[in-house]
Amino acid sequence: MKQRIITAIIAAAIFLPIVIIGGVPLIFLAYLLASIALYELLKMRKLKLFSVPGLIALIVLWIFLLPNQLQDILIALKYSKVEVALLAILLFLTYTVATKNKFTFDDVAFSIMSIIYIGMGFLYFIEIRETGGLIYIFYSLFIIWATDSGAYFIGRAFGKRKLWPEISPNKTVEGFFGGIFCAVVVSILFVIFSDIDASFLKLGIITIFLSIFGQVGDLVESALKRHYHVKDSGRLLPGHGGILDRFDSLLFVWPLLYFFHF
Repeated sequence: MKQRIITAIIAAAIFLPIVIIGGVPLIFLAYLLASIALYELLKMRKLKLFSVPGLIALIVLWIFLLPNQLQDILIALKYSKVEVALLAILLFLTYTVATKNKFTFDDVAFSIMSIIYIGMGFLYFIEIRETGGLIYIFYSLFIIWATDSGAYFIGRAFGKRKLWPEISPNKTVEGFFGGIFCAVVVSILFVIFSDIDASFLKLGIITIFLSIFGQVGDLVESALKRHYHVKDSGRLLPGHGGILDRFDSLLFVWPLLYFFHF
């Protein structure tokens, strides 16, 4: 526990000031976190980042992460993100032939899904900060922290029915709803004490959806780790695992928050 607390304090001391500053430092941070997350995800399937398909995936991820204000680069080249993704698929498929199917069709699908899964989350992290301002980033962080804390403590105190034991044996139905309740309480505090542009009802409804899908994001990561027989996605954060272990819920929450509110 002591190690987890120390790691959390150090990580917050680095992460939060950059989020507050925004702009180029925030974009750089998103690129760094997304690149590490891609490395962790490819490693689960025993694919190397520093390989031909790994570098293709990394380059496409970086292009996918280009925020709206920087898409003039693609426009100047007369390409769209969709066209870049389609080109990447052709390159991946070509590589299956070049390696005589050592890099398989399943590896192609995994690589593309990894790019979309990670890229979509961190892209909307950037867009929410630049479009909605700092308040919505803090809102999303506090909602997920409240959900995680509520699910853990209420689950331990009252949990009797397993939520999804085949994927995450320790999660309970009571903890699931406890997490949603705590998230809604936090959303009420945001309406009262901040200048967030939303009514009690609107933010409450959005919060319920975000809390639910934040927990789904956590379960998705658990399912991935269980499928590939790994305990943590990485070791970058002692006591916490890897970047995917810490951002799995937010990778679901940030795109949904953007779609619901912006």
